[in-house]
Amino acid sequence: MMYPVPDNEVERVAAVETYHVTDTLPELSYDDIAELAAQICQCPVGLINIIADTREWLKAKYGLPPDLTYLPRGTACSTAICQSDLLTVPDLAKDERFADQAAVKGEPHFRFYCGMPLINTEGYALGTVCVFDFEPRKLTFEQSESLRRLSRQTMAQLELRRKLIELSGARQALESEKTRSDELLLNILPAKIADELKTRNEVEPRHYDSVTIMFTDFKGFTRIAEASEPRTLVNDLNQYFSAFDEIIGHHNLEKLKTIGDAYMCAGGLPEENRTHSVDACRAALEIQEFMTRANRQREKMRLQPWELRIGLNTGPVMAGVVGKKKFTYDIWGDAVNVAARIESNGEAGRIALSESTYHRVKDQFECEHRGLIEAKNKGLLDMYFLNRINSESSRD
Repeated sequence: MMYPVPDNEVERVAAVETYHVTDTLPELSYDDIAELAAQICQCPVGLINIIADTREWLKAKYGLPPDLTYLPRGTACSTAICQSDLLTVPDLAKDERFADQAAVKGEPHFRFYCGMPLINTEGYALGTVCVFDFEPRKLTFEQSESLRRLSRQTMAQLELRRKLIELSGARQALESEKTRSDELLLNILPAKIADELKTRNEVEPRHYDSVTIMFTDFKGFTRIAEASEPRTLVNDLNQYFSAFDEIIGHHNLEKLKTIGDAYMCAGGLPEENRTHSVDACRAALEIQEFMTRANRQREKMRLQPWELRIGLNTGPVMAGVVGKKKFTYDIWGDAVNVAARIESNGEAGRIALSESTYHRVKDQFECEHRGLIEAKNKGLLDMYFLNRINSESSRD
């Protein structure tokens, strides 16, 4: 069946969809309006009809079977939405536009129609508030005005519905953005520190009596960088540092930062514990094993190996957050400087320990004494190499 469509039909249908009203359950506020329209106009049938692309959704109905939820597009309401005011048809059977419609020629034999389009603030007709009768008739002026008012009331209900949907969407977007922000914050700060920053907008600097600091870097990195494509270089670093992140996370260490090819982490903060030296040694051995496997794979591909140095030291530090726009959780103190010197004076493929760390882990790990080394700005430092977990500790 052919029926008229508004000039802005595509945009109108899109507007209808923003209200999310089709295919929804009955709602008392709309049912009351449909019943009131029928009673005021003294008609047996009252409807709130939302007109979608190919069908007419009966959002509210009075005087029709409860299981009737929609009609095919093309009733008198489809004509009503093409105008801006009441469409009144005193006798549907005598109007050539509607005389051949199934509901006019057959059951339920509608004869009278009056419908007021539901026009939103953007000018789109979403549907109608309308009444039907089984006998030809006319409405009084007061009845027509009442139908116009009920249309405005219905439109107010629909706009409220849309606003609530928009607010819900905005709330979900805000919650999603907050979750994303929290996740990003946790990528750069420990959870405890992030919570303190969110609660107080600042982080109180804190002294730790004992933490274990780990530094790593790659021997001959400058030479590797000069011989590599930039994308390949960054991809390789990302692969290795991502693996380090996973490993230290398993051993309760906190990543602090990377600078170029250097990687820094620590154990014993922000949550203090008594196992940080052992945790750091276990993590260092796992990182060493990972790099051994990675270099075996590179050798098969005839690629240059990435030789990793690792250095550990244990001692007191100050920890805190610096920066206002780009936060950084960092540590300071002589123990950090010693850890850096231990690492830089180590050997590729090996794990170097300071004397302080060695004495805390010597019963759990097999170590060898390297001897005294001359460290820049630190003088002589006693150094050890960590080889493996000792047999008794590995059984534990």
